[in-house]
Amino acid sequence: MTSQSATGSSGASSTSPRYRRVLLKLSGEALTTAGAFGIDPDVVHRIAEEIIQVRRSYDTQIAIVVGGGNFFRGTSEAARGMDRVTADYMGMLGTVINALALQDALENTGQPTRVQTAISMHQIAEPYIRRRAVRHLEKGRVVILAAGSGNPYFTTDTTAALRAVEIEAQVVLKATMVDGIYDSDPRKNPKAKRFKHLDYLEVINKDLRVIDHTAVTLCNENDIPIVVFDLLKPGNIERVVVGDDDTGTFVGNRK
Repeated sequence: MTSQSATGSSGASSTSPRYRRVLLKLSGEALTTAGAFGIDPDVVHRIAEEIIQVRRSYDTQIAIVVGGGNFFRGTSEAARGMDRVTADYMGMLGTVINALALQDALENTGQPTRVQTAISMHQIAEPYIRRRAVRHLEKGRVVILAAGSGNPYFTTDTTAALRAVEIEAQVVLKATMVDGIYDSDPRKNPKAKRFKHLDYLEVINKDLRVIDHTAVTLCNENDIPIVVFDLLKPGNIERVVVGDDDTGTFVGNRK
């Protein structure tokens, strides 16, 4: 199903979405051009427009966990000798910068948005409180969850799984730079095979590293599916929300 077939010219939905409440996981690199540092406003604006399209067309409740790799990667700096805990906290601060940029892009187009952080910084964002986050979603606001889990040694993938469980999201949408999970790196192996569907344990047993294994385990224990898809293709957020089985890789129990 394409974006055009999912909505009419008026923007009203002609299709019921598969998911009513979603947790969208964005990497920090998704907010900039390939290989660049910082934030590209044009890229952020495009992502914001796609989020708004889904929010308004299907009344989908959207929470977002954003990474910070476009500014700082804690694991990389720790490998170069920096204290791991310090490096991870610096990475968390990078996620807050990204969250504020995305909030600004969403609100500039009229979408009410709240940023909640796992590290207290009351001047710029709310503290993360589960019940408050759920209430914002019910009122039609997009909620951006920043600063990871507030704890070092945990990836933002794991944070996305944790927050999805807490807010009772129906799915984790893992936005990447490739169109799903492959048996090898498709950028290096042109014969790499894309999986259409994987069970949770298959991701772990095959050691597929597109998504953190702790996150996969947490989703498995709570029966929350994961859809890994290509953010670079316009309309893909909408496609996975309405349930296009040809978009990305579905990770979850076979129904």
